[in-house]
Order: sequence, then structure tokens, then C-alpha cells
Amino acid sequence: MSVDIAECALFVVLMVAGAYIRIPFPLVPLTFQTVVSVLAGLLLGWKKGAASMCVYCFAGLAGLPFFTGGGGITYVLKPSFGYIIGFIAAAAVAGVVAGKESCGTKRYIFAALAAFLVDYAVGIPYCIIAAKLLGVENLTKLFLTGNLIYMPKDAVLCVLAALLAKTLVPVIRRGKARI
Repeated sequence: MSVDIAECALFVVLMVAGAYIRIPFPLVPLTFQTVVSVLAGLLLGWKKGAASMCVYCFAGLAGLPFFTGGGGITYVLKPSFGYIIGFIAAAAVAGVVAGKESCGTKRYIFAALAAFLVDYAVGIPYCIIAAKLLGVENLTKLFLTGNLIYMPKDAVLCVLAALLAKTLVPVIRRGKARI
């Protein structure tokens, strides 16, 4: 039980670090949150992966400065909040698709890319609806500059996460067997 809590806490910390490690990029800096959420699902399984992303989300909403722009309940009004919800779904999908047993490289890659797509499937509609409610008029530009340009980077990072998970899962399982 305490190992499970520690694993989830580790991914909450990694998610916060992923939000604050920013690579300058036009319009919005690049962060590593999508790949951390995918890794959470691949390495922890769907339940603990999604649980760790829920803790991250609720701690940020409670006011802890966990999100890229701080925290607080008003964050739900930001167009980017949909991706935070998507991180929960992405971790769950990665864990479900990868399964409980060690699987092959192709399955890890498929799980990671499915999770990546789920994050964007939740994030993009939320972004567009929130932006429209906030009075943003050029939604096409928002989609292109605030969403589409990040997809190739996230897809590549998710494939790398799948390769990392393929290597780490057997090591983690051996370590747990010794505990």
C-alpha cells in the first residue's frame, strides 16, 4: 500500500516538474505533461496512473501552484484546462491498452499513441469551447497555434515514453517481487 502511494506521489511530482520545465516556443512554451501522464499509465497501470493524475489535478484546483500558470479553481476557465482533464484519461488509456503483463514494443507504442490522442480528444474541444465562451474570435488560429503545432512533439515524446516503459516495466516488476 505505501509503495503504491509513493509511486503515485512520484508521478504527481514529475507532473509538476513537467509543467514547470519549459522550452521556449512561439506563443506557448513546450512542456512535458502529456508524456508524463502517458508514462504514469504505462508504468503504474491504469488505476494508479489515473489516480496520480487526479491528485495532480485536484491539488492544482485546490490552489497549489501545480499548473503551468499556477493553480486555483478559476483554472477551469482557462482553455488549456481540458488537457489537464485529458491527462487523467490519457493515463487510464495507456494503462488499459498496455495491460498488466509486460507486452511487446508495438503494444507499448500503440498504448502511448492512443493515450496521446485521448488527451488531445479531451483537450481540443474543451479549449475551443472555453475560448469561445471567453470571446476568442479566431478559433481556427487558436486550434493551429495552440493545439496542432504541439501534436508532433507530443507524439514523438510518447513513442519515446513507450520505449522507456518497455525497458523499465520488467525492472520495476523484478524490484517489487523482492519487496
